[in-house]
Amino acid sequence: IQSGSLSTVRKIENTVTNEPTVPVFKKYKEVEGMVKIEEVDGEELVKKFAEEMEEMLGRKMKSVKRLAEAAEDADLYHEYNETLEFEYFNSMLINSVDEDGNSVSLGGEFPLEKNEHFDKLPVNTQLSNIQVPTNVYNRDPAILNGAYMSEALNDVFIDNFKKDPTLTWQYFGSATGFFRLYPGIQWIPDENGVVTFDCRNRNWYIQAATSPKDVIIVVDVSGSMKGLRLTIAKHTINTILDTLGENDFVNIIAYSDYVRYVEPCFKGTLVQADLDNREHFKLLIEELHVKGEGKVKKAMKESFKILNEVCGSLCNQAIMLITDGAMEDFQDVFEEFNWPERRVRVFTYLIGREVTFAENVKWIACNNKGYYTHVSTLADVQENVMEYLHVLSRPMVINHDHDIIWTEAYMDTVAQSLLLMTSVAMPVFSKKKETLSHGILLGVVGTDVALKELMRLVSRYKLGVHGYGYLLTNNGYILSHPDLRPLYKEGKKLKPKPNYNSVDLAEVEWEDTEEKLRTAMVKGETGTMSLDVRTSVDKGVTRFILPITNVFFMFDSLGIVLTRGYGQYIFTGNVSVEEGLHDLMAPDLTIANEWTYCETDIDPAHRKLSQLQAVVRYLTGKEPDLECDGHLLQQTLFDAVVTAPMEAYWTALMLNTSGMEEGVETAFLGTRSGLLRFQRYTGMEKRTAKSFLTSTDKENMFTLDHFPVWYRRASDYPAGQFLYYMPRQETRGSGEIFTDEILPEEQHHVLLCVCFLRVSLFDYQAMCKMNSHSVSSARPLLSVCTVYSLSSAHKKRGDILQPCDTEYPSFVYEPSVKETNSIIKCGRCQKMFVVQQIPESNLLMLVVQADCDCSRQYPPLTMEPKECDRMRYQKIRRRPESCHAYHAQVSFSFCALL
Repeated sequence: IQSGSLSTVRKIENTVTNEPTVPVFKKYKEVEGMVKIEEVDGEELVKKFAEEMEEMLGRKMKSVKRLAEAAEDADLYHEYNETLEFEYFNSMLINSVDEDGNSVSLGGEFPLEKNEHFDKLPVNTQLSNIQVPTNVYNRDPAILNGAYMSEALNDVFIDNFKKDPTLTWQYFGSATGFFRLYPGIQWIPDENGVVTFDCRNRNWYIQAATSPKDVIIVVDVSGSMKGLRLTIAKHTINTILDTLGENDFVNIIAYSDYVRYVEPCFKGTLVQADLDNREHFKLLIEELHVKGEGKVKKAMKESFKILNEVCGSLCNQAIMLITDGAMEDFQDVFEEFNWPERRVRVFTYLIGREVTFAENVKWIACNNKGYYTHVSTLADVQENVMEYLHVLSRPMVINHDHDIIWTEAYMDTVAQSLLLMTSVAMPVFSKKKETLSHGILLGVVGTDVALKELMRLVSRYKLGVHGYGYLLTNNGYILSHPDLRPLYKEGKKLKPKPNYNSVDLAEVEWEDTEEKLRTAMVKGETGTMSLDVRTSVDKGVTRFILPITNVFFMFDSLGIVLTRGYGQYIFTGNVSVEEGLHDLMAPDLTIANEWTYCETDIDPAHRKLSQLQAVVRYLTGKEPDLECDGHLLQQTLFDAVVTAPMEAYWTALMLNTSGMEEGVETAFLGTRSGLLRFQRYTGMEKRTAKSFLTSTDKENMFTLDHFPVWYRRASDYPAGQFLYYMPRQETRGSGEIFTDEILPEEQHHVLLCVCFLRVSLFDYQAMCKMNSHSVSSARPLLSVCTVYSLSSAHKKRGDILQPCDTEYPSFVYEPSVKETNSIIKCGRCQKMFVVQQIPESNLLMLVVQADCDCSRQYPPLTMEPKECDRMRYQKIRRRPESCHAYHAQVSFSFCALL
């Protein structure tokens, strides 16, 4: 009921609760004999979902393997030609013409057509094309040879797509910097007209090309490093940080006359190179200043000490020395800590145009299984840093270990959309005998998988209204979870949060206070656990405590949640297809188009079908090849039959002038199968279909097959009572505001002690406002505040939003309090109020004396965190199984650019 007077509502209530006159009850009695009631088997469900995911992901891995094999064979039979001339399709230049109307070089006619499967982008499904970063010359011989050689992948791309039409982007990222993408697209530069995307910096490339690594970055901040040299050094550090991922560990040491840690909290240890820590380091690097004399010996000793004593990735270990010269006698350090095994590789970066100390710096790298580069300008940084990845990949390349990796969640860069993706990737090696000892990495092939497609396999209708599934990585980070909120609003624009892909399971399942659930899942255990869960129903202040929740988990990273009570059982009814189809096509009926009843994305001819159209065409035999969920269709047909009499019933009410008063807009009924029946009593000339999910429900694009708020709230409300709910028409402010839909916000503190139970809920994904003039480079990683008033949500000029943790009050209604009144003091005045419960409803009538303002008595509270404790804390993780740190055939004579 969307609007209307209380008297009108009461009349409808009296009608609905009179069971013999309501046709849905009568119809249900007729078919009751066909109904089966079963308890939901969580262990069986999680096993089934895991098997379906494994099958789906297996198809993606086969496609990637075919690409890797084709790329290696193409390279094996390709003769490198230094003078090769080859016109490839450059994704930045396609369909471009010069002043005379002729196609520009590396452009040419490249047909593009909008495709629903690829986010409605204009693509070419018959050809791939190539993107080259702005800092890489697109006619470099290495680029031309690689582009020519990789043309062989076009046929494999197309064949893969035919075999598995659910594939999205397929690609080959070359070690030389070019990126071949299928289907081909027009690449859009950034607002400055440049292309900063470099495939070699993407996590799928780095994880596939190297094993996990522990990295100590040692930077010279002596007086000689001033000016441009320091700028280049900072850029080099940031570029190295960009090559690290959540399976790597890192620390940064600065040295001059003495040794100091860039982050004192990290003294003597290694920290996980997740996004939070990498960004934190980058902010600190900006504050580096130069002074004194450079003494590298102590810094190297400190680095070896950390790598010898601290457990990190337990695989590759490396020191990155960034300096403009090494003048000390440093050989004894390596003799003491690294020789003869040379377990730690040392990579050296000589900064600046001077080469006086080049031999010393080169000697360090070449005698410690590393690589030396000279970085004289900012433009040199990217290519020179990437060389260390090639060195670390040599043992894997020589041994031809084609490990397949899956990445953490990330936003789709290619489509420039806000969809969460994961990638499956595999390294590509040279098979040529003459390059075997050097271990030449050709690049990485991969394909993207939209996480929403993966989570569609975890059907929410099987889990109940409050049930859900989720995925996490070996590090405990969320891949997919209904409470994951990776975006925030800045003005009218949605943006990814800085730490959107490093949200830990403990930050969404926060009732797992001892992290037993997280620990078991990260360790790859299988089992069941029960938790008492407090959670929100919607974004308003009205919240409730769920009954005991069972969590089932298995296969390393998949978990499902089932709640006791509603959702613990499922009933199914069996009706004929003919009877169900007849009622399914009634004008007052729709089904949730956001749910997947039939897979319409496989065949392009099906992509314009709504879910209801697809279901009807499948059941009538017009589209027998559609892949449909038979169990869900059975439930939908049963619901259609049982609820069919409602159309005539609602129409009769409308025609009976004494049966319906003005003010009622719409009557509707929803079922567990996502079916919705509705009757509009105003605006009948339009008769537009009502959606099962409201616009508010759709705000979180990362939650699939979910139930609308009105359904979720009503499902746990006491039988025989009526729930009133006011959908929010707009989002106020730029952050999330916890406010009641019915009661004035400024009265919340009054209600704490009279008719509500106050509990605390936590949001570990919040964005807090920090004044831009007061934010230091070392941002607070924990800012706990209690939000009471609307005024705290208004964004002031100069404020910026940063990730933080918040605690906020929540209120559970106490039904035993029917009526109460009291007085509360507010500074120099006092406020009188009366609260009375409206029977058989969730409504309260509140009368408050208006001449005394209490809102200023309850400002937001901020608690200072213990930053070092929080930053140093390392949660339990599971290290990747494979490690390629050594191979006897690796030659280290190739340790510098000649």
